[in-house]
Amino acid sequence: MTTMVPTRPSGAGSLADVLPSCAAAILGPGAGFDDTLGLGAARSVVLLLVDGLGSAALSARSAYARTLAAKRTSLFSGFPTTTASALATVTTGALPGEHGLVGYSVLDPEGDRVVKQLSEWTGAVDPATWQRRPTVFESVRASGADVALSVVGPARYAASGLTKAILRGADYRSADSVSARFDETRRLLAAPGRSLTYLYVPELDMAGHRYGWESDRWSAALESLDAEIRRLEQDLAADQALVVTADHGVLDVPNHRHIVYGDEADLMNGVRHVAGEPRCLQLHVDPTASAEQRADLLAAWRESEDSRSWVVSRDEAVEAGWFGEVAPDVLPRIGDVLVAARKGIAYYRGENDRGRGMIGQHGSWSSEETQVPLIRFGAFA
Repeated sequence: MTTMVPTRPSGAGSLADVLPSCAAAILGPGAGFDDTLGLGAARSVVLLLVDGLGSAALSARSAYARTLAAKRTSLFSGFPTTTASALATVTTGALPGEHGLVGYSVLDPEGDRVVKQLSEWTGAVDPATWQRRPTVFESVRASGADVALSVVGPARYAASGLTKAILRGADYRSADSVSARFDETRRLLAAPGRSLTYLYVPELDMAGHRYGWESDRWSAALESLDAEIRRLEQDLAADQALVVTADHGVLDVPNHRHIVYGDEADLMNGVRHVAGEPRCLQLHVDPTASAEQRADLLAAWRESEDSRSWVVSRDEAVEAGWFGEVAPDVLPRIGDVLVAARKGIAYYRGENDRGRGMIGQHGSWSSEETQVPLIRFGAFA
């Protein structure tokens, strides 16, 4: 290969450390959780997960987010930089190779089909087993600790397969607007006793995909969110804390930077399934393909795309630690060939692919995608 394969930063904090550190802050030493991030102690903690809020975009739009920007530090989100994988990492404290959600869309080996991890949970894809690790909420409950465990999110996600997979052990409280979710969080904080609340805000990511993070719409959504955070910070008691982070960052990929590859015969020779997402393809080869065909496919993608993407085999990705330690039953879910965009491009199989209307993108290894905020308020400030 002509380009160096990226690897996980050694010793750096990541999304896998956030919720376990919050639990440790509430439960104290000896309860089975480590405060890896050094948050401190608190009676009640709110973890606000802002979907799609990258550190680079926050820095560039700091004038619209004075509360967040004043205290911003960065954290490594992990790989792949996609919502299903990253949220599972947050709530389990485990990396994708362990929890099993290794992309936006992944191969279900038993069903021989590609499924979308945000929405397609049917048949053999059982949320109770496909996501392989206990959540932090389940572990807190199992410890017997008297802690109220809550998730505050949009009603449309309350009974979704992803919620059943990654938010097990917490009570889901529905509130559709951002302001209503913050109001519900205040009510939870007002209750006596200890509490751990996961507050989810997807609106910024939605604006980024539709309009791009450089748009006025994205800036307005960020400004409105920042105001809600400022009000919540002011309402925190001395022994309560708020932590703000994100699942991934974002970069804008205009239409003229789309790479349409489906008509290139050598790039599709032997490919049975295409999974992943536009900035990180995961190509699954037909099981009947010979070793020579597999090698030819990898070589063809490298010859075509090495100047603008990392093209690696599954073995190379695993060896480089892209997914963390990979369990044997998770390994077939990862593509035989991965094409991770290094430049500001996105891959589409055809000219009329429905996804080509999306502007804000993520999924690969750029700093815009992998660096997310870690911001502390209240007892953690």
